[in-house]
Amino acid sequence: MAGKFLINCSHGKNNAEDATVAFIAAAAATALSEEVVVFLTSDAVRLATPDYADDVQAEGYLPLLKFLDEFLAGNGKLWVCPACAKARGITQDDIIDSALIAGVASIIDYLESGAKTIM
Repeated sequence: MAGKFLINCSHGKNNAEDATVAFIAAAAATALSEEVVVFLTSDAVRLATPDYADDVQAEGYLPLLKFLDEFLAGNGKLWVCPACAKARGITQDDIIDSALIAGVASIIDYLESGAKTIM
């Protein structure tokens, strides 16, 4: 195993290409690593809500949902920025079961445990 990785995703439907690329990397990383976390910030927090990712598809790419599903099937973890979620009226009750509202303290702990950032 290649260790632990943290990927930040800050886009959703507002920039489907950047959002998709983050999840292409995340899905690939779960196949090669012991643990991968995607930290959703800004508009990307909406990707943790039910059905939001269903129609996100950048021109020339497969649907984002394909990579999100692969990532979650590979035991990837979704962490949602609490400030970004609050700004959009999103609570823990509003997000999918495999996502968790987790802030900077969680990120720092994860990095101190040896995780590397990519993207």
